[in-house]
Order: sequence, then structure tokens, then C-alpha cells
Amino acid sequence: MLTLWDFIEPIARTLRDAVTGKSRAKDQRAGIEVKTPARVKKPRVRPPALKPPTAAPSASMPVVTKTKRRRRKPQAPQALTAPAIPIDTPPHLLGSSTSETADERYDRITQLMLTRYRVRVRKWRSGMTGMAWRVAYRDGSIVNLIEAPKPKGPMSAAVFLHEIGHHAIGFDTYKPRCLEEYHAWRWSLEAMQALGLNITDAVRHRMHLSLWYAVSKAQRRGIRTIPSELEPFMHRPARLSKRRGRDDHAA
Repeated sequence: MLTLWDFIEPIARTLRDAVTGKSRAKDQRAGIEVKTPARVKKPRVRPPALKPPTAAPSASMPVVTKTKRRRRKPQAPQALTAPAIPIDTPPHLLGSSTSETADERYDRITQLMLTRYRVRVRKWRSGMTGMAWRVAYRDGSIVNLIEAPKPKGPMSAAVFLHEIGHHAIGFDTYKPRCLEEYHAWRWSLEAMQALGLNITDAVRHRMHLSLWYAVSKAQRRGIRTIPSELEPFMHRPARLSKRRGRDDHAA
């Protein structure tokens, strides 16, 4: 439906434009600069975000609070303490009994050594080889780790105790590395004797072969002087007979 303003609006707009154009032309003839007013954008006002209503905590609803984390202060490295039981303690004072089987005795000795020297077994190896190392963390804590065969006889027990010996005597006590190997093997055999385990010819042969390899490796790397303790192991030992070497399952 048309109104009266619909008829008047075109005429009013024409008259307004004519008047505005005449005034602008007059100003330009008079030397007055005419600027077209710029459009000013109105700032967009965003409506405030609505927050969900917070319910009052009830007895069944847990209250979660934020706690500020504190940086852990570095601690001094934990040094290995002396064993609670001397290594030369007689076997009957270490919990052994006459009714104990060979498997029970080896399991007891294994747990005793792991607990005493705070050693963790990363992997039980199937062969008669082993490895010992430690991991130091930023907070000063140290984790002692080994890989070794699980003691089930003289040979596996000797290799296991040899790796324990590295942690018992310390990695930085003896230099060069071949001398450390000698003292780790010496510690292993002394531990076997103190624990009442059988030290067979195969175990002694394995010790000689291992130390000969350590000396040969040191010589290849250019060692100048061989420690006096390792002079008996500078030559490879003769092969052991098969019958004398099969003693890992002997008690």
C-alpha cells in the first residue's frame, strides 16, 4: 500500500541533491577545499559470554582443587653401603638348611645378592654371558642393573655373582677395565666359597678365559703396562675336556 511519503520522497531527494550540489560548486569556485565526510564504522559490541551455572559441591561430588607443583631438589648420589652380612659369613648363618634343595638354595642366594646390593635384573640370559651397568638420573638417584643367567649351577652362579661383583666393588674403583674384570671375578669366586657353592674346574677355566680376553682387548687398544695381577692371564688357557666342562647342573 503506497503512502503519501512514497510520492513525496523522490521530489525531496532531488531538491536536496540540487541544493547540496550548488553549495559544493560555490565553495569550489571560492577556493574552499571540499572534503567528503568519511564513514565511521561503529565498533561491534559482542555480547558477553554466558558462563554455565556452577553447582554447589555436594557430599557425593568430589571437589577438585589445583595444587602448585614444586620442582624436585637434586639429591646427592646414593653410594653403595657395606653389605649387612660380611661375605665370609658361614653358609649356615645365611638361612641355609640341610633340607633345602639345590634349586631353593640358588634362588635364596640370588634374592640375597640382589637385595643386599640393590640390583635389578633387566633380563635373564639363556647363555653364560652377562653385563652390569648403572643409570644415574637428574635427581641424583642411581639404578643398578645387570643381565646374567639365572643361577642354577656353579657356572651360571659364577657369572651371576661376577656381575653382582661389579656393583659391589664399584665401577670407578679399579683402572684400567681389565683390572676391574679381575677383581669382579675374584669377588665372584670368594662369594661362591663363602656361600658354600661348588667352584668347579669349568668355573676356573671360564675365569681364565674371560681375563685373557680382557687383557688381549686392552693390548689391542694400546695399554702400556699390564697390571701384575693379570700377568698369569696373558696367554689363552688350554681347552677343557667336555666331561669336565659339563658341571653347571652340579651342586
